[in-house]
Amino acid sequence: MRNGIIFILNESDRRRLDVPVSDRNTPRKHVWRARIMLISADDVGTHAVVAETGTAKINVWRWQARFMAEGVEGLLRDKTRPPGQPPVAADRASAVVAMTLKPPSHEAIHWTTRAMAKVAGLAVSTVQKIWKAHGLAPHRRRQFNLSNDPAFAEKLNDVVGLYVSPPAHALVLSLDEKSKIQTLDRTQPGLPLKKGRGATLTHDYKRNGTITLFAALDVLTGAVFGRNMQRHRHQEFIRFLNAFERDIPAGRLIHVVLDNYAAHKHDKVRAWLDRHPRWTFHFSPTSSSWLNAVEGFFAILTRRRLQNGVFRSVVDLQAAINRFIGEHNQTPKPFIWRADPDAIITARNRGFQELESIQ
Repeated sequence: MRNGIIFILNESDRRRLDVPVSDRNTPRKHVWRARIMLISADDVGTHAVVAETGTAKINVWRWQARFMAEGVEGLLRDKTRPPGQPPVAADRASAVVAMTLKPPSHEAIHWTTRAMAKVAGLAVSTVQKIWKAHGLAPHRRRQFNLSNDPAFAEKLNDVVGLYVSPPAHALVLSLDEKSKIQTLDRTQPGLPLKKGRGATLTHDYKRNGTITLFAALDVLTGAVFGRNMQRHRHQEFIRFLNAFERDIPAGRLIHVVLDNYAAHKHDKVRAWLDRHPRWTFHFSPTSSSWLNAVEGFFAILTRRRLQNGVFRSVVDLQAAINRFIGEHNQTPKPFIWRADPDAIITARNRGFQELESIQ
């Protein structure tokens, strides 16, 4: 044992040190310190303690001295340490925040941690801490689009009313088309997924044509009715409506939620509606595609089947989409609207107020 280190481990101390050693939930550092003292109490020498605990000689001496000075409490309590570097002054942190909220002085669209650290004379990690403390993320952008429709509130309540309380015995459909779906084939086959490596895909491709998917989502059941077509004019739209008309029992009213695309309001489409009075169109506000429930299905289709897909022909692409719709309709889920229309209207008005304040 090191010269000047003298201690006696009585029975009370030994019992207290046995507790952390035998308890599997004790922090490892406490177990390690307790074992050093229990082994040292057997008077086996420093080298034996080092060999038994797998630690350095200087650490054994440190905890022996701590025990001699403070007892068991000194082993189970860490001493406070001053920070390695003093915290950043409040005025310097405020200056970093103020600069972050303004466009950078150099040619860039946003501040980076390195650029800010260079200008502010701080470490990159310090800038990161300041941004995190103030909830700042200059590299992130959120897209938005406020509807300028003068009848926004009226149309919103009309559509949400269909979702929340549809007319009795009526069919409520959310209808739209997903246009310009590309039939992309890769120039080289990719490597499959394996342990330690993700699947690969060439960045270049061969375009074999495009198609348009017309789809209608049954809000009450979640089932999707879809048709693949080459274009998305009013002619194709009317053909889609005729196909749907044939599949719906006579006498059942049909309410359709759709956007303001020109093909949906064509004169021939209006004439078709006059010949089919059980159909009623409910147009969503302009720039409000999020209000159309079928857009959620399009997002799932893109993410799970079309994105990064390999299709060697238009027929191959159409078959893949039809299979996806068939699998979706095996276990459909009803569409449930949860947002409060009044909260949406309030948020829109607040958005316009913010835009007016910065113009």
